[in-house]
Amino acid sequence: MSDKAVVVGVELRGHAGTDADEGARAELDRRIVLATQGGLPLVARPYAAVAETLGVAEGLVRERLAAMLADGRIRRIGAVPNHYAIGYTANGMSVWDIDADVIDAVGERVGRLDFVTHCYRRPRHLPDWPYNLFAMVHAASREAALARVDEIAALITAEFPDACRGRDVLFSSGILKKTGLRIGG
Repeated sequence: MSDKAVVVGVELRGHAGTDADEGARAELDRRIVLATQGGLPLVARPYAAVAETLGVAEGLVRERLAAMLADGRIRRIGAVPNHYAIGYTANGMSVWDIDADVIDAVGERVGRLDFVTHCYRRPRHLPDWPYNLFAMVHAASREAALARVDEIAALITAEFPDACRGRDVLFSSGILKKTGLRIGG
């Protein structure tokens, strides 16, 4: 896999420290976020590389990241693949008009499918936009993506009869730069 195929990074939520020890931890946390917000190094031990850059121990970097995850300052640490670079050139957002009484259950079920990378509820904008559930699928071809959408439809029909009143698929025409919140240096 090329170094441009996956970016692993940190997505931040706001937080401020209170006392002197807290201030020192907050400053280190800020330095860790600045060092990782553009992506973790693509090396065997990325936290060790970050620690070396910051002049601290790897264990401390791991400890501080775990603390920021635990208290919600960091929402997640995860891979953000460049789907085009790894061969998935047909990226389709399937959109669904799902009965409001079962939309949460349908969304949870669809979101667990291994080929669905994003699944979320959104408000309808009637009369033009009846869709309230979105599920992103990635495939090597439009036909393969449409087959996956058909799998979702079959699942919804089997497990939630009459819940789906309509659907569509919107295909990506290009890739956007994916980044989370960035803080300044």
